[in-house]
Amino acid sequence: MGTVTSLFLRKMVAAAGTAVDQAGLLRSVGLDPAGAADPKLMVKDTAYYGLLERLAAEIDVTDLPLRAGASMRLDDYGALGLAFKTATTLGGSYRRVTRYARLWTSVVEYSLEPEGGNTWFHLHRAGARRLGLRLSNEATLASATAIAREVSATGTFCPLEVHIQHAAPPTSTLHEAYFGCPVVFGSDRDALLIAADSMASANRLGDRGITRFLEQHLEQELSEVSDNRSVAERTRDVIADALSEGLPRMEEVAGRLGLSGRSLHRRLAEEGLSFKLVTDDTRRDLAQGLLRDQQYSIAEIAYLTGFSEQSAFNRAFKRWTGATPASYRNGRL
Repeated sequence: MGTVTSLFLRKMVAAAGTAVDQAGLLRSVGLDPAGAADPKLMVKDTAYYGLLERLAAEIDVTDLPLRAGASMRLDDYGALGLAFKTATTLGGSYRRVTRYARLWTSVVEYSLEPEGGNTWFHLHRAGARRLGLRLSNEATLASATAIAREVSATGTFCPLEVHIQHAAPPTSTLHEAYFGCPVVFGSDRDALLIAADSMASANRLGDRGITRFLEQHLEQELSEVSDNRSVAERTRDVIADALSEGLPRMEEVAGRLGLSGRSLHRRLAEEGLSFKLVTDDTRRDLAQGLLRDQQYSIAEIAYLTGFSEQSAFNRAFKRWTGATPASYRNGRL
């Protein structure tokens, strides 16, 4: 599994308000409620999604991602936020996001795609679309809009369209009011469509000299972050991405990591692990997360975790946890 910055988690909990036990929620994922927000402090993505799902069980979360996204400020992001702020144009700011997002998450990538003079700002996140992941995606698009408004000379930036892959909530009026444009749910992408003149608009604090200096600093940080990920962590990510197409073979995963099968086996052994153990851990964690989301039937979860038959999934899950999928789901709910 991957990681996300604890900053996002703190923003979501704060946006939920006093109707929830904010301190208890933060402690449940290992964060000190009294501690300062540190964008470099990471939490597991599954812990983040699970926390969002606990919030959804306590409050109406329809506009929670919008409120959390609106609360984001570039100063929260450290050097990356300053680099976004001092880029000379909004297009330059978004290019820094696509380049350096790895500094605050290992599970999301961003890309820019020109179309008819305008530009798509894509959010790419692999994995089954459990409720926590869906809420996180909405918050990410909301925060990408909020920080664009922060650097805008007029403060009135709005995308042309917002596209979201999952189905719409009972009402989307709050989303359209926040983004100031049509919001298309059930799309084939998670993205903002940004007008050409918006991408070319000058940032009010743009400074070419400062942004060059910051890019050098960020490049150094990026190289350090990339080197810190263990082979097991990267292996889990590749397995999780591939499971909906069936159980991947070690040679296939190794190839995605730029290794031979023998090298992957050796490097996992150096970490006290085997490919089978990493695969089972990944399937178990993914299954547990999906079972907390009522959107998926147990048969669908079996498929999404690489099983061809539900009966095989039931046996494996009981071996992993001591409970059947149905009893685990009922107990969590």
